[in-house]
Amino acid sequence: MLILLPPSEGKTAPRRGRSLDLGTLSFPELTPLRESLVETVTRVSGEPDAAGVLEVNPNLVTEIERNTRLLSAPTATASHVYTGVLYQALDVDSLDAASKRRANRWVVVVSALFGALRLADRVPAYRVNICSTLPGVGYLSHEWRKELPPALDAAVKPRELVVDCRSSTYAGLWRPTGERAERWVHVTVPGASHMAKHTRGLVTRELVQAEAPRTPQALAERLAERFEVDLTPPPRAGRPWLLATTPRT
Repeated sequence: MLILLPPSEGKTAPRRGRSLDLGTLSFPELTPLRESLVETVTRVSGEPDAAGVLEVNPNLVTEIERNTRLLSAPTATASHVYTGVLYQALDVDSLDAASKRRANRWVVVVSALFGALRLADRVPAYRVNICSTLPGVGYLSHEWRKELPPALDAAVKPRELVVDCRSSTYAGLWRPTGERAERWVHVTVPGASHMAKHTRGLVTRELVQAEAPRTPQALAERLAERFEVDLTPPPRAGRPWLLATTPRT
């Protein structure tokens, strides 16, 4: 199973740890673009118009300044750097050993700066908007739409489900095609964005605590123990199954 998550805006900067080594990250075919982006973001973040270029809130002075030290700052695993609502609900540290191993194998975080990460990949805290246009690089989402498909296509094993918990901002960077799309399930959550993030974290946590289901129907049955679920087939070829999910109270 491949579980796709968005990054979190909220990140915790590691206090200690080795510096960033792009060569150790998962999906090494993304290294050239990662190198270009890290260099560009580091440089741009030290300029007066950094907030505008990166399309982040100008009040986030500390986070923008932190970008200037991407190559020297301490790193931690992505599961510890991403600390927003979704990742709080996932709560990797409280999982048993087998569930942690599944989480590290199955979960892929789609990232504006790094493209795609596994939870065990070590990265620094950073602040970059996927909608930004970087000098010398161009529209960031456009660049990742070119680079991610080969990497993520190869990450989907035969007869493996793709459970898509990404937000709309990141969902367009890669879409399963062909035979992969037949096993693509997009998890939707009725209601507010905050609750959607929390619920997707709970869904991910639930899934990594057992062996992977092989079909969309088996996925819905698996989650029905703890969630109200409603599975809708794709309207046409190449579109995902939709799995509306609400935690049981």
